[in-house]
Amino acid sequence: MVDVEVELDCRGMRCPLPIIRLAGTIGDVGIGRLIAVVADDPAARPDVAAWCRMRQQAYVGEDLAEDGIPRYVVRRLR
Repeated sequence: MVDVEVELDCRGMRCPLPIIRLAGTIGDVGIGRLIAVVADDPAARPDVAAWCRMRQQAYVGEDLAEDGIPRYVVRRLR
């Protein structure tokens, strides 16, 4: 599991809510630091990666939260 500065708990939320939370919180993370979105909506996987491309952030990848829910990791670039 990658060490992140902020982890957003988006369990039970349907897209686009996890992306809206990510967009609203990324400014709280230092440039070069990591933020993670924990989401059980299968649409979050492609949505987080697409959001990173559109917003010029780095999609680091996916691992699992302690309860086995997917966790999508993003590095703030700007």
